[in-house]
Amino acid sequence: MITTRDPARPGRLLRTERETLLPLLRDTPLERFELPTACPDWTVRELLAHCGAALMRIVEGRLPGFTPEHNAADVAERADWPVRRILDELESGMAEAGPAIEAADGELDVIALGEWVHAGDVREALGVPGAYESLGTEDALALLATVSRERLTPRVCAVTPCGDWVMGNVVDGRAVAELSCDEGTLIRMYTGRPVRPERYRLAGAVREELVIYR
Repeated sequence: MITTRDPARPGRLLRTERETLLPLLRDTPLERFELPTACPDWTVRELLAHCGAALMRIVEGRLPGFTPEHNAADVAERADWPVRRILDELESGMAEAGPAIEAADGELDVIALGEWVHAGDVREALGVPGAYESLGTEDALALLATVSRERLTPRVCAVTPCGDWVMGNVVDGRAVAELSCDEGTLIRMYTGRPVRPERYRLAGAVREELVIYR
């Protein structure tokens, strides 16, 4: 089944992540915020600073503003913030950004998905099992399905324990690729995160073609 865009989905995903991730972070010892993440050169603390800053750009209408240069400047601006302030900004952004993303008619959906993926990066760095399979996984996969078409990835039928997902676009003269994996692995593959080869079976495409973030 091809997933259609639900305007309320990005905001719902962010609010769900707010309810699940923030309590975990507020109970995390301060020293663990200095752990490295899957994002090169960013610690947990720096990644969370980026996430909160990106959402507040949306809330405050400071757009566009998601280039690597903007991201680096946002993180540097928050270098001397205490962790509590970083978490407060992130929580506010997750609570408030939904209406602005909905009003953007799909152009900012990929940001909501990226926030959810970064939350997985944080859980992975902290050693939380099922890092990319939190409560919002179904909404995240539905967003991924629409974003994968916008990013012009090839058509893939992905079979997971929670259902089948149609990703990407039909390419003339090319058969639909087939992917079998769990939900967390599907997220990892399309967002360029590390994946163990035994976690999936892919035929008719190569992993590099699927990545939506370049």
